[in-house]
Amino acid sequence: MDTMGPGFGSGFNQGFDFFSLFPIFFGIIFVIVIGVFIANAVKGVNQWRKNEQSPELSVPAMVVAKRDHVTSYRNNDHGRTRTTYYVTFEFNSGDRKEFNLTDQEYGMIAENDVGILTFKGTRFIGFERNKEQYQNS
Repeated sequence: MDTMGPGFGSGFNQGFDFFSLFPIFFGIIFVIVIGVFIANAVKGVNQWRKNEQSPELSVPAMVVAKRDHVTSYRNNDHGRTRTTYYVTFEFNSGDRKEFNLTDQEYGMIAENDVGILTFKGTRFIGFERNKEQYQNS
């Protein structure tokens, strides 16, 4: 006698079988992961293409902010970190633009530095400080 109501105690072979949906869930997750990967690749290629088509500009600018972002992850039971460095420049017009720099470039620049920023689209090319800024201080 079934004292738990309909569907209980009847066995796994009757009614809804959750495990039969596993291939569908797996397929959906697989499509989402591949879709995100492809979207990021397309975005990266489009940004590279846009940078290549942009003119290289050299303009007066001031360093208004520096920041870094540390990402931690585990690899074969070893903790690893990756630091990404960003510098924000302000132009004479008041507009600002942030660039991703290498650790060496980041270390050579200080907030409030004034000089000539060279860039191409979103790609940082270089920054030459105005040395007169320090000689007149």
